[in-house]
Amino acid sequence: MPHRVVVLALDGLLPFELGIPQRIFGLARPVEQQGRGRKLYDVVTCSVRPPGPVHTDADFSIMVGHGPEALATADTVVVPASYELGPVHTEGRLTDELAAAFAYIRPGTRMVSICTGSYVLAAAGYLDGRPATTHWASADHFQRLFPGVRVDPDVLFIDDGDVLTSAGVAAGIDLCLHMVRRDHGTAVANDVARRTVVPPHRDGGQAQYIQRPVPDTQFATTTTARAWALARLERPILLRDMAQQESMSVRTFTRRFREEVGVSPVQWLTRQRVELARRLLESTDLSVDQVARDAGFGTSTSLRQHLQAALGVSPTVYRRTFRSTAGNRAQGVS
Repeated sequence: MPHRVVVLALDGLLPFELGIPQRIFGLARPVEQQGRGRKLYDVVTCSVRPPGPVHTDADFSIMVGHGPEALATADTVVVPASYELGPVHTEGRLTDELAAAFAYIRPGTRMVSICTGSYVLAAAGYLDGRPATTHWASADHFQRLFPGVRVDPDVLFIDDGDVLTSAGVAAGIDLCLHMVRRDHGTAVANDVARRTVVPPHRDGGQAQYIQRPVPDTQFATTTTARAWALARLERPILLRDMAQQESMSVRTFTRRFREEVGVSPVQWLTRQRVELARRLLESTDLSVDQVARDAGFGTSTSLRQHLQAALGVSPTVYRRTFRSTAGNRAQGVS
């Protein structure tokens, strides 16, 4: 059976956020089926009340066909943001309706929030003592209301195993793609991203979107340098080589790069090489030594150190885990 994702639609919700799980999870298919065939996820939307209309922050309502009982069938519950959380937002406690709805959720269900949906998870006790994020504009208030939560306002999302939280609005796309990648591997997630016309992985965190002016179009960007580097990750790439692609000094290039991407060029290069190594480990039978060379790390020792730092596992364990996961999911094994 496909993994059941139940999205909880609350009054005052943002329609954009409500559609993210349906779009990202709904597109996920085994890569070999090229966007057709068996769905990897079954996505349904429910309300805290019997089936009926749920009003949004826009000038229309949404007809929801499932009541809170659907939460009892969920393998994953997703809570998008709402502008009408009442005591959840002001006092840090669930309403009676929400508490009754959450009572349907089975122990062990994966819990996910998008943007300020994190308030609901925190009020329900899912974030006690755990790391979490939310929209940067709400982070200070969120921390004061829930002092037991370890709030990180700078990241796009946080994966704490069975509880995941995302930053504001579009960061929900990043989180859902991450979950597809975690469940079914990089190839499936990249296919979904390609069909959705979004990047499979965004660098940096939401800090890059806080009180930053829009770049002046008269100035050059670092797009050409990034494209140049991505085409030759297996080779040594010096900072001055990247700067030369944009006809900038190293100092100017580094500043401009950090403004646009949110991390330094060296950090960005390392992340791109880690992503390439992940794809190679999942989709090829290349030796770890060859993967290290093809991804630009040079030696298996260097690859092992960087993968351990980024993901907490060795290349061998990563390959075994993701190939086993993909095989089990393809056979319907949870």
